[in-house]
Amino acid sequence: MRASTVDLVADTARAAAGRRTMAWTAAGLATAATVAGGWLAPPDAVQGSAQRLMYLHVPAAWVGYAAFAVVLAASGAYLLGGDLRWDRFARAGAEIGVMLTAVAIATGSLWGHLVWGTWWAWDPRLVSTTLLLLAYAGYLALRRALGERTDGRDGDDHRVARPAALVGMAGFLLVPVVHFSVVWWRSLHQQATVFAPQRPPIDSRMALALLLAVAAATLAALCVLLHRVVRLERRLAADAPRTSDRVPARVG
Repeated sequence: MRASTVDLVADTARAAAGRRTMAWTAAGLATAATVAGGWLAPPDAVQGSAQRLMYLHVPAAWVGYAAFAVVLAASGAYLLGGDLRWDRFARAGAEIGVMLTAVAIATGSLWGHLVWGTWWAWDPRLVSTTLLLLAYAGYLALRRALGERTDGRDGDDHRVARPAALVGMAGFLLVPVVHFSVVWWRSLHQQATVFAPQRPPIDSRMALALLLAVAAATLAALCVLLHRVVRLERRLAADAPRTSDRVPARVG
């Protein structure tokens, strides 16, 4: 028993050290992206320095997609195997995705104000992104409401996890709608750059800054995801004795 406890402590310490290393790497990439986007990359020929918002707006949007993909995959894994740990990954992914999508909308609104002269337009990309944000905010609200009915055991109760998994998977249907909205409908946004059949030209310094920003945002989001799952598991472990105290003993 003592050996297994020592091994568990050692594994926990190694995992924490790995997360710290990942966080420092993300910070280094973010610093490099700031230097490249703020000074190395030239201003856009048409939009001027307003275009530099791209180095925050695009990573937030793309990593938000990735976070919602985590919700999709983790929810599916939970429904297939019934392991509540996957449900905690889904919850953490949704929290990160909502935060990053809100950042994407806010930076996009500022960018639109500087370039288009308006904070908001009924543009397909803007409208569909807002619907995506509302869908996953609703997912988190549903978890909270169901958790309150189960003694606050959100993250450790199948009565919360099952309906949440279905809603989380259904919400991902909006991600391709957001991404392809600029192709399917008339939009103020430019069409796809990275996955376009014929890529529009982009300055190599701009491309480098964008790549660094996306890498930094991805790694930082992964750090937050893992840290959040660990915090949820610790909180559930701490709450378990108090919850069991409230359950009346069964009289034979």
